[in-house]
Amino acid sequence: MYNKVTEFIEDWNYESGSTLKVFENLTDGSLSFKPNKNVRSPGKLAWHIVTSLGEMVHRTGLKFDTVAEDSPVPITVNKIYEEFKRTSDKMINAIEQEWNDNTLQKEVDMYGEIWKINKVLSVVVKHQTHHRGQLTVIMRLAGLKVTGVYGPAKEEWANMGMEAQE
Repeated sequence: MYNKVTEFIEDWNYESGSTLKVFENLTDGSLSFKPNKNVRSPGKLAWHIVTSLGEMVHRTGLKFDTVAEDSPVPITVNKIYEEFKRTSDKMINAIEQEWNDNTLQKEVDMYGEIWKINKVLSVVVKHQTHHRGQLTVIMRLAGLKVTGVYGPAKEEWANMGMEAQE
């Protein structure tokens, strides 16, 4: 969990940047791909990452312009990318203007439980990471390139002059 606002912002900048890199490898045609009925399409997963940001962080009392949770999934990757970037930037701007380190210790209601804001922020990052991981698996199944986040992806090993691990 975060003890300083700057710790969250630094972490968020890396994680949201990684999400944008993954989004860049989606194609408009891939957004509706479903390997089976029990799996969300890449478009739905990516859009959930976008819409849940406001839905979760607004529960702390922080207000910023975001996308409604029930808004329809866009048909273009560019729209998903731009809305995530815009929402992320708005969230960070609001945090920088309205919060200080003490704010992170305040308690808020999160889905019927009482959490400190620093836990909310930690869960927001982990939630994004969780769904980004799901998205990369579905992207592989769709035949799309995947970008490495915490290490090289299969295709990136060759760029490093190494054999991809099996």
